[in-house]
Amino acid sequence: MIQAIAQRIIVAAIAVIGAGSMPLAWAQDASGWDGELHAAARLIGGAAASTTLLRAGLEIRLDPGWKTYWRYPGDSGVPPTLDFTGSQNVRSVTALWPAPKRFADGAGGQSLGYFGDVVFPLHVVPEDASKLVALRVKVGYAVCGNLCVPAQADLDLTLSGKPSAEEPALAAAEARVPRRVPLGATGERGGLAVRSVHRETDGAQARVMVEIAAPDDMALDLIVEGPTPDWALPLPAPAGGAPGMRRFTFVLDGLPPGAHAEGAMLTLTAVSPNDAIEVEARLD
Repeated sequence: MIQAIAQRIIVAAIAVIGAGSMPLAWAQDASGWDGELHAAARLIGGAAASTTLLRAGLEIRLDPGWKTYWRYPGDSGVPPTLDFTGSQNVRSVTALWPAPKRFADGAGGQSLGYFGDVVFPLHVVPEDASKLVALRVKVGYAVCGNLCVPAQADLDLTLSGKPSAEEPALAAAEARVPRRVPLGATGERGGLAVRSVHRETDGAQARVMVEIAAPDDMALDLIVEGPTPDWALPLPAPAGGAPGMRRFTFVLDGLPPGAHAEGAMLTLTAVSPNDAIEVEARLD
């Protein structure tokens, strides 16, 4: 009898301790990896940005020599797709895109994306900030070496908003997200500014000329996106420039049927090794 009573007390105590700590056990620093042949993906959590904004990240790890793509892949490639509809206590999720690298696509063109390991920061707004968030995402992405293969992952992670062991990786990814600045303004770290955007007519073909203020010894790239994803503008090419000023140009091509260049709002992303800015400019 005494032994039976003691066993009941132990079981009850375990139940009480488990119930009290259950939310903390549910909240983790990272989900498990969901792997493919040459890549794997997971979710990571970080400290909350505020009482109403949680920070998380989608991490994709690639085998050496393999790559995946930015939101605008360039001449070829497939951007990742993220579906958060299975999440609980989530009002909205905003995915952020670290500055990509340009590379040859193997077919004579150039693409934009990432090698090795990339973290896409996620800003999560909960429905009820007093409760935990169950973040779930279905990810579709392309993994490319000599050939491209489709990949997918089903991931879930409960977010507590507390600091985690993944904070350094998440903070580093956030630092590589291009900061939005107005046309003509210099980025927070200085040295980069999109000064002007205008059209030029070269015979029967229209071109766009972009001028960027940047130190002469700084490696620099420029990406230009149209107002909607169905615009497929060519990647700009360097076109000389004066000291302290770089010029890039591209043929005004790849517009969807019925679209007009005049008045179109372009998104320009200038990328250097230590800085990246994003500027919206209306084409004249």
